[in-house]
Amino acid sequence: MRLGIDLGGTKIEIIALDEGGKEILRRRIPTPTASYPATMQAIAALVADAEAELGQRGSVGIGTPGTISRLTGYLKNSNSMQLNGQPVLQDLETLLQRRIKLSNDANCFALSEATDGAAAGAAVVFGVILGTGVGGGVVVNGQVLNGPNGIAGEWGHNPLPWLELPEMPGNPCYCGKQGCIETFLSGPGMMKLHQQETGDALSSAEIVARAVQGDDVCERSLQRYEQRLARSLAHVINILDPDVIVLGGGMSNIDRLYENVPRLWGQWVFSDRVDTRLVKNQYGDSSGVRGAAWL
Repeated sequence: MRLGIDLGGTKIEIIALDEGGKEILRRRIPTPTASYPATMQAIAALVADAEAELGQRGSVGIGTPGTISRLTGYLKNSNSMQLNGQPVLQDLETLLQRRIKLSNDANCFALSEATDGAAAGAAVVFGVILGTGVGGGVVVNGQVLNGPNGIAGEWGHNPLPWLELPEMPGNPCYCGKQGCIETFLSGPGMMKLHQQETGDALSSAEIVARAVQGDDVCERSLQRYEQRLARSLAHVINILDPDVIVLGGGMSNIDRLYENVPRLWGQWVFSDRVDTRLVKNQYGDSSGVRGAAWL
């Protein structure tokens, strides 16, 4: 039995998969945001309760925003602020009395889709989360690629490639840099750019809906988004050359991306033909917790 835990800023979710990947249990509780010890105890209780109910002991994988620092061994870059600077992995292994695997939530998303999701069977998979932020994960032959710095797949904090004059120098990013891919391709990034370019304050969902209804201004914003996504993914293809790119997050629900972006990206890919497939996720919001179990 495999237990996966999605440790988020507002909720902790646990899933149990049998040896064939079938879901046999799922639970969700609010994250105790005010207390680090309470968060650790909540995870331990979820595992204990799941194992008691199912009558067996499982392996445990955990997905969470952020990553373990190779310098300190503590979690960093998490949006759950009480977890940053804490020995999350060591403390959970002590509480659960076993070795566990912990990885970034984008890595878990990519692993889920590469194992038995939309990219099942592909040798090299790049998983993309396009939501309130922009994340990414790399899976090679069924294994998450972490890298010596623990940041493999962090494409959102590279500059948007092949910048056009109106895009320069780009908006500030929370990471301290300017013009990061995340500031262009996240949902809030799309909304901010649309407002800067048109003066209209619309959510990303409203921009897409109005474009579908024939609004020319919103259509131009959506086309710019598609072109920027094509440039950004062409950059990934030039470096990684993945078999499949899987999109997740709220922006992945824009169905026209899967036809329009591959039609555009060839002009920036350093090849006479592009065989990389762009696909929508199979498991949606469940990909993170399923991928944690597959760790």
